[in-house]
Amino acid sequence: MKGFRDRREAGRALAWELQRYAGRPDVLILALPRGGVPVGYEIAQALHVPLDVLIVRKLGVPGYEELAMGAIASGGIRVLHDTVIQDLGLSAPVIDRVSREEESELLRREHAYRGHRPPRPLEGLTVILVDDGLATGSTMRAAIAAVRQRQAAEVIVAVPVAAEETCQQLRHQADAVYCTITPAPFFGVGQWYEQFEQTSDDEVRELLHRAPVAAQE
Repeated sequence: MKGFRDRREAGRALAWELQRYAGRPDVLILALPRGGVPVGYEIAQALHVPLDVLIVRKLGVPGYEELAMGAIASGGIRVLHDTVIQDLGLSAPVIDRVSREEESELLRREHAYRGHRPPRPLEGLTVILVDDGLATGSTMRAAIAAVRQRQAAEVIVAVPVAAEETCQQLRHQADAVYCTITPAPFFGVGQWYEQFEQTSDDEVRELLHRAPVAAQE
């Protein structure tokens, strides 16, 4: 199965699947930094809709940080991956400690990307949540919960690559899910990109500034 050259190409491919949302005044792209922002930027360009960010942080298992035991999002949202927690016997104090650490980084990114600009109100909007890919889906589940809390009218998940099982699970939580490719076996998001360097804070700020219709409200 063919992957993508980079996140920008992935965003352009994903935009073709989202044409029904093009030009609608009630649509907002919320990208998950950092890797989701280059993808979301290309979608926003193609659909002529605003781009903003939703800060979500994975809660990594201590010592195995790439394995998610949950995630947190702006607004005090925390979603836990019960199976991972139970299988590894992770205690509440451990989970709380990691949550506090990630909360600090979440607040840092809120300031780095927004400055003093508050998040855009979501009530009544169709929100398209974008990331560069999904493995367990913990961060996206937290994002969905955060957007639901802010009373979005419709929540759409859109990613270039994901595990098939994760896409199926998210269809029970989102109003629609778009996964361009769902490889099997799935070896991780980065395996499906030729270039998968870490996106920098500076690139995130630049793309938000260059977005075709900046969310300034």
